[in-house]
Amino acid sequence: MMSQNLCSTVVIIGSGIGGATTAYALAKRGVEVLVIERGDYLPQEPENWSAQAIFVEKRYKPRETWVDESGRQFVPGVHYFVGGNSKVYGAALPRFRAEDFDKLDHLEGVSPAWPFTYNDIEKYYGEAEGLYKVHGTAGIDPTEPPRSLNFPYPALEHEHYVKELDRRFTEVGLHPFPNAMGIDLGAEGKCIRCSTCDGFACKVNAKSDAQNCALEAALKTGFVKIITKSRVEKLVSTDGGKTIDHLLVKGEKDEFQVRGKKYVLSAGAVNSAALLLRSGLANSSDQVGRNFMMHINTHIAAFDWSRENNLAFQKTLSFNDWYLDGGQGFPLGAVQLIGKVTGLMMKSYATTIPLALLNYIAGHSVEFVLMTEDLPSPNNRIWINDNDKIQVKRDAIGRRTHKQLLVQTKKVLHKIGYKAIFEQPFDISMNSHQCGTIKSGTDPKTSVVDQYCKSHDVDNLYVIDGGFFPSSAAMNPALTIAAQALRVVAESELANNK
Repeated sequence: MMSQNLCSTVVIIGSGIGGATTAYALAKRGVEVLVIERGDYLPQEPENWSAQAIFVEKRYKPRETWVDESGRQFVPGVHYFVGGNSKVYGAALPRFRAEDFDKLDHLEGVSPAWPFTYNDIEKYYGEAEGLYKVHGTAGIDPTEPPRSLNFPYPALEHEHYVKELDRRFTEVGLHPFPNAMGIDLGAEGKCIRCSTCDGFACKVNAKSDAQNCALEAALKTGFVKIITKSRVEKLVSTDGGKTIDHLLVKGEKDEFQVRGKKYVLSAGAVNSAALLLRSGLANSSDQVGRNFMMHINTHIAAFDWSRENNLAFQKTLSFNDWYLDGGQGFPLGAVQLIGKVTGLMMKSYATTIPLALLNYIAGHSVEFVLMTEDLPSPNNRIWINDNDKIQVKRDAIGRRTHKQLLVQTKKVLHKIGYKAIFEQPFDISMNSHQCGTIKSGTDPKTSVVDQYCKSHDVDNLYVIDGGFFPSSAAMNPALTIAAQALRVVAESELANNK
C-alpha cells in the first residue's frame, strides 16, 4: 500500500563511497538530492572494536544469503549501513596507476582500456584525496602515476616494527612506500591509532568513510536529505525503458514511490546490477551482471618466533615492485600491510587450531594482503535465480598470476628472516572490491554506461559505484569511485536541473 510519494531533483540509491560522494558534489552545486539507504546508521557501541563481535559473531553482516554457482548459500561480504562498506573498510585510498586505464597484456589475458584515461580523472583524484583526508608521500613508489597536487596530509608514521620491515625490504632491493590512508589524524584529529581499524567499525568516527567525509557535509548544505531502512525494489519506466518514472521502495512499515528528474544507482556492483535485472532496464547489451570481478586476494601472516610484534597501527606500508612487471613482462599485483591480526581474528578462518597457538602466532607475525587483478569475463556474472536470490558465478582469471605473486613474496619474506608463511585465500563470500557488472564503454552494444556513468539505454539513469569498472586493476577501488563521482558531477549533465 502506497502511503507517501517523495520527490527530488536527483535520487541516489545507496550511501556508500559512490552515492555519498555524488550527493556531496551535487549539493555543492545547489542541486536537491534525496539519498535512499536500505540500512540504518551504524551505532557507536563497544562492539565496534570487538573482534569477537565482528569476526566471529558477524555482528554487522547482513541477514541475507546469496548463492554460488553450485547452489551453496553464503553470507556476502557487504554491509548495509549509512556509508555502506566504507564503515568497516581498511581506509586504504590509493590511486589506480596510469597504466590501469589502458589496455594491458597479462599472463592469462588482457585488461581492457577504459573509456577515459588517467589524465582525464587525475585532478578529481586530488579533490577526492582532500575530501577523504588521505595521508601519503609522493615520489617513492616507482609505479606511482603523475599528480598535479601533493597528498593533502603527510604519511602516517611507521611504528618501530614497520620501520625495521621497511629497512629490510629496501636492503633486498624493493621500494616500500607509505600507504595512502584516509583517517582523521593530526593535532585536531579524532584518530587514536588503535589496533581496531582495518575490518572494524570506528567508534570515534576517525575513519574516512563515506558518511563522515562526504554525506554529513552534504546534509549540512540543506540540499540533501536521506531516508534510511528503505529498500528500492524496482526502477519503473512507463515509456518502454527510455526513462525512469519512479522507484518502488519498501520501508519499515509500508511501500511508497519516489520520483526524481534523474536517478543515480550506487548500491554496489552486485546489488546495482541485481536491481537493474529485477527492473528489466538498461540491458540492451546483455552486459548487466556480467564481467563480475573482485580481485584475487590472499591474506598472509609472516611468522618469526624471534620477533615479537606488538604494533597498534600496522597498516602503513606497501610495495608495488611487481605491480606492472613481475620479471617476465606481465603484471603480478600489489603487496600491502593490513591491520594487526589477533588470534581471535585468525580463529574465524583457522577454526580447528587452538586459540592459544593462534595468539602466539599472531604475537610473532606480520600480516599482508596480496592483490592480483581479476580479469573481466562475461561468463563471470551475477543473476537473479528462480527463488529471487542473487546468484554468483566466478571462475577468477588470474590465479596463475596470483600464484607467482605468492611465490615471489614468500621468497622475499624468507630472505629477510621469516620462518613460516600462513595463507588465507579469499573465497567468494569475501567479496569486497566488487566491480565490473555494469561496465562503462563507448559502444552501447558491448557496455552498459558511457564514460560519465550514464546509461546508454535510459536517459535519466547513472550508475556510480564499482559496477562501471571495465577492469579491476590491483588496487583498492574506493578512491577511484570517489574521483569518478566528482568527475561525473563536474563534467556531465547530471547536475543540470533540466
